[in-house]
Amino acid sequence: MFNFKNLKIVKQLNSIKPRLKWLMFSQMQDYKVNSKYIDMICNDSNAKSADEKLEDMVRASLIREFTPEIQKMKSYDFLVDAVVHNLKKKQLAKFDAYIEE
Repeated sequence: MFNFKNLKIVKQLNSIKPRLKWLMFSQMQDYKVNSKYIDMICNDSNAKSADEKLEDMVRASLIREFTPEIQKMKSYDFLVDAVVHNLKKKQLAKFDAYIEE
């Protein structure tokens, strides 16, 4: 996605050649991507992972949709695992379709 704030910064640097402007802009973008990636990798150890958050959301949704007694059923954990697996599978399929475009 193109960010117009960065375009304004680049346009303000009129005394610099266009090729150097583009190099500076691309380096800024690389830094932003890398810093986000590092933050994602080095997050708090106390925070839950995305998989745990998804599983908690599925559990809460199942309890809300049915009854709290569903937790007592033998197949409850299997049902949670199946729903989480299907959600991840759909997400990967959409991601693959997006990449192929």
